[in-house]
Amino acid sequence: MERFRYFLQRTVFSMKQSPLLCSATIGTVAIALMLLSFFTLIVLNVQNLTKQWSRDIQVVVYLDQVPSQTVLEQWLEEIEQYPEVEQVNYISQQQAFERFSERLGQNKDLLDGLMPEVLPAALEVSLTETARSREGTERLISLLKNNKEFHNFRYGQEWLDRYDAFIFLLQLTGTLAGGFLVFATLFIVSNTIKLTIYARRDELEIMGLIGATPMFIKAPFMAEGAFQGIIGAILALGGCHILYYFFLKKGLAALLTTAAAENIHFLPLIVQIAVIATGLLLGFIGSLLPLRKFVRI
Repeated sequence: MERFRYFLQRTVFSMKQSPLLCSATIGTVAIALMLLSFFTLIVLNVQNLTKQWSRDIQVVVYLDQVPSQTVLEQWLEEIEQYPEVEQVNYISQQQAFERFSERLGQNKDLLDGLMPEVLPAALEVSLTETARSREGTERLISLLKNNKEFHNFRYGQEWLDRYDAFIFLLQLTGTLAGGFLVFATLFIVSNTIKLTIYARRDELEIMGLIGATPMFIKAPFMAEGAFQGIIGAILALGGCHILYYFFLKKGLAALLTTAAAENIHFLPLIVQIAVIATGLLLGFIGSLLPLRKFVRI
């Protein structure tokens, strides 16, 4: 207990001795982790929104001719047997006309004089949760094409593929930028501790001469680096929350529908813990690197 108290006192004393260097280290860790956290926040929310939108994926089969009731029931029964299908509904020309009229809203008078027959009847096929992917949709399309009456399809998978490519690009960019920021942070933390060691090298030499072990000498510096990393990580989460509230949440809420905007969330608790742990490791490793070179007693 006495040794722990000593290490804590030495850590606080060392930070008070060089407040400028300490602030530079904390600020570097905070900025680096805030950028990484905000980037992660964007990627997670885009993935969440894409997942929510993927639930509405449907394969719509437009029919050139209105089938008889017997043929329609046969088609519905056949399609419902496919493993990728969750539900299939028949949309008559009248239902399609009413839907179109509702979507036009105040401009529905443009349809005056037109008959429901101008729109085709259709089959709306909803996919199961496991089939809501590019591969699952393509499998369903190939099965539907076995019926020669089905040849006009529409499904919203193309834009989801673009979102997948966009997310991959975000993840790749985040990985490269994150790696650069981590190395830059380690470099700054390492050099900060190195300057502190240079300023106190006479004291450290005396401690070694009177019998202090290398670990006893190194421990306060490693604790200092870890403590600065934790403070930087906490500040990073605070800054990320400010960016999330004022820019991400309000900005996307203005662009998206209310239902979609409600699915925008801050970083999960496990990710926030990971950010703090990353800050601790950055500070610890950044302080350990110069110590291995300069504290060899």
